[in-house]
Amino acid sequence: MGIEKTLRRKSAAGRGTTDNPVNRFEKIEYVQDTQEPLEEVFKPKTEYFYDNSKTVISYNDSPDIYGKASINPYRGCEHGCIYCYARPTHEYLSLSAGLDFETKILVKKDMAKLLRKELASKKWKPQTVLLSGNTDPYQPLEKHLKVSRKCLKVFREFRNPVCVITKNHLVTRDIDILTELAGLNATFVFISITTLNNRLATVMEPRTSKPAMRLNAIEQLTKAGIPAGVMVAPIIPGLTDQEMPQILRKASEAGARSAGYVLLRLPFGLKELFEGWLERHFPDRKQKVLNRLTELYGGKLYDSSFFVRGKGTGVMAEQIAQLFRVSRIKAGIKNRGAGLSTAHFVNPTIKQLSLFG
Repeated sequence: MGIEKTLRRKSAAGRGTTDNPVNRFEKIEYVQDTQEPLEEVFKPKTEYFYDNSKTVISYNDSPDIYGKASINPYRGCEHGCIYCYARPTHEYLSLSAGLDFETKILVKKDMAKLLRKELASKKWKPQTVLLSGNTDPYQPLEKHLKVSRKCLKVFREFRNPVCVITKNHLVTRDIDILTELAGLNATFVFISITTLNNRLATVMEPRTSKPAMRLNAIEQLTKAGIPAGVMVAPIIPGLTDQEMPQILRKASEAGARSAGYVLLRLPFGLKELFEGWLERHFPDRKQKVLNRLTELYGGKLYDSSFFVRGKGTGVMAEQIAQLFRVSRIKAGIKNRGAGLSTAHFVNPTIKQLSLFG
């Protein structure tokens, strides 16, 4: 895959991590020049590159994941969430899962065009596509490039169902398109909320929308007739798990009609990044959090097995699941799921070709 540097802009304060650990696939380690200006060392600029992918719809056969098809307009994410399970995917680009992941963003600039081509193919079987699944489709650059918005226009053109997952209020910008899709039972939006504590959110997910803005997004979407739900994700035992009932209650008051949760996932080098973050920001809670994680994942900090990842196993996992069920019911969320329809799917390219005989 070729990449072409396209844009560099000044960054605001706030990164999920200052660490940039060595790529697990690389033998050479880059060491920061300590003679560089401190502003460059601690406030690196965000760089954007073009991603010249030739296809955009990814497929998976994981039995514990909703939706088998997904698209991700961006690789890397400026939101900088320290817990993001997608961080290690940056290592496939010869980059680091640390600071590189949130400062070197690859943009699929031709994504809408490629998506249209794939939906128009005779091989395409109408099905729900996840807009997300790896990185957030509404991270800061989306405000300017509008790649996700262009993709939503393609889904509207084909009347193909799309499920959006984001933690950014920017999704409300696209209410006009989402409303049309909702009228065809062809969209559902999940807003991810990790905490309602602004201080915690600032250091844990520094460039995302604040918790109140995410609740506002749910409210705006539902008032516009767009079905929306909340994902309490990730739940960090010993740090955010006690907030689950309040998050569900607030989301319900905002209009959420469905809810789900995911436990913290720490694949590959994300374990060390997260441990370092705990040491910097919550040293008094570090061991408590790590101990609970190992209890949830059978003596390890993470288990990638199907139906165990993101849910855990054992007594504590059952307690968290029960707390979620009770809190969801008490909040009045009936879990009317996505249940999106492909009945209205059309292939406009066929109609266009018919005009020429």
